[in-house]
Amino acid sequence: MINEEKVKIMTKIAMYEQGKGRRYLPVSKYYRSDYIGLALIKNFFLVTIGYALAIAAVAAYFGEYLMENIHKMNLVSMGIYIIVGYAVVLVVYSVLTYIQYSVRYYKAKKSVREYYSQLTELSKIYVREEKKAAGRGTAGGYRK
Repeated sequence: MINEEKVKIMTKIAMYEQGKGRRYLPVSKYYRSDYIGLALIKNFFLVTIGYALAIAAVAAYFGEYLMENIHKMNLVSMGIYIIVGYAVVLVVYSVLTYIQYSVRYYKAKKSVREYYSQLTELSKIYVREEKKAAGRGTAGGYRK
């Protein structure tokens, strides 16, 4: 006989796994610090690449001016400006990444908590059904 309560819970679980669960279940496998740490490492490399490309684009755009006036420029101060600019951009993007991934982690944990409670409820239903089946005995008339 089909247990309607069990079918409803299993349907909710399957819908969750196919919908929100695809985003949230992988997040729940990490500790908060590991999840945010990985995001910050990825952020570091992406910001570094992006900043280098931006500096290269600016240098290419002003290439003619740079070639004509490079002997007049203070290259040390320009290098310091580039490094300080990189540090500022890195700090700003790191703070934004930290906030974004903290919020994502919190939402994922909250969502997965509900999912796990449904799994626990389903497990209790299975235990109840096993107890009922054990109480009735087996088909041959023998009890375990």
